[in-house]
Amino acid sequence: MNFGEHLTIDGYGGKEELLDNKNLVLSCLNELPNLLGMRQLSEPMIFHAEDNEIKDPGGWTGVVVIAESHISVHTFPKRGFVTADVYTCRNNMDTDFIVNFFKDKFALKDIETNFIKRGTRYPTNNTS
Repeated sequence: MNFGEHLTIDGYGGKEELLDNKNLVLSCLNELPNLLGMRQLSEPMIFHAEDNEIKDPGGWTGVVVIAESHISVHTFPKRGFVTADVYTCRNNMDTDFIVNFFKDKFALKDIETNFIKRGTRYPTNNTS
C-alpha cells in the first residue's frame, strides 16, 4: 500500500490557440476534479507567465487544490507544449482517462507520461 499516486504529463504538438486560452485552462482545472470524483478545496488559480527570454516563451499556469492533493497545468503556446500534474492520495488512478482528457483539450499529437507511487513507506499509525 502506498500513500498516493502522481501522474505527470508532457504534451507535444498542441494547438497554440488552445494552449493560449485562459478559459480553457480554467475549465480543465474545474472539470477534471469533478470527473475524477475529487473535491476542490479552492477555486483554481490562473496566472499568465511572461516570456523569460531564456527558454520559456510564456503561457498560462494554473493550479487547483483538492482534498486529495492538487492538479496543475502549465502551457507553452508558442512551443505547442503543456505540462500537467495530477497528484492524489487515492490509489488506482485512471491514467488513461486523464491522459486522454488533456490530449483532447489541447489537441496534443504526442504525450510523455511518468507515474510515481508516493509514500511507499507511509506509516500505518500516528506517531503521537
